Amino acid sequence: MQKLRLRYAKRGRLRFTSHRDFGRAFERAVQRAGVPIAYSSGFSPHPRISYANASPTGAASEAEYLEIGVTRACQPDAIRRALDRALPDGLDIVDVVIARSGSLADRLEASVWRVELPGVDTTAAKAAVERFLARDHLEVERMTKRGLRSFDCRAAVVRLSAREGGSSGAECAIMELVVRHGTPAVRPDDILAGLVEIAGLVTPVPPLQTRLAQGPLDSETGAVGDPLESDRDAPTIGSDR
Repeated sequence: MQKLRLRYAKRGRLRFTSHRDFGRAFERAVQRAGVPIAYSSGFSPHPRISYANASPTGAASEAEYLEIGVTRACQPDAIRRALDRALPDGLDIVDVVIARSGSLADRLEASVWRVELPGVDTTAAKAAVERFLARDHLEVERMTKRGLRSFDCRAAVVRLSAREGGSSGAECAIMELVVRHGTPAVRPDDILAGLVEIAGLVTPVPPLQTRLAQGPLDSETGAVGDPLESDRDAPTIGSDR
């Protein structure tokens, strides 16, 4: 069995696709594309598809990841093209590589996010960010499957900044942040909740959250790397390596 690692994007209106909805769409795409997917053994076999750190429903993303097992050796780019054709526009397969040793999930240490805040004054956003970064600890609450949970949203933030955005002349602030993954996972809306609590930052319309990248975190620079980089040297089909 060969294992492949895939990077996919959720764009446009398809950002409202839930993780469960995407899973169903992806399994149908696998069948339509004729991918020789492997199945688990046992009484109720299921396709060998493993998802890693999916983004929240409503957030766009350029960097979602999953792994699949196939029953025979496949050309990664052929699989990428076939799956991309089989998925609806807005759910796009960006990259496919042959997996080498190691865990993909262990490489996803942090995410880079862009959060667009239409109607928010840039000066107010920058002031709120300064107050946030000055804190060592900031508790926020979020409703989870286990009920209302309180946690520190400040400790997970590696970098946070605000700048002016919007090209049409409409007022819009853009926040850019790097968030370290942990338990519980801190999301951009948790950080926005923290900005509301300490600075009263008001967002008149729902923000647009986009995950730009996720991968290994350089603790010295705060940069987030490509989690598939170490897989790209894997031998291709028909090579002598």
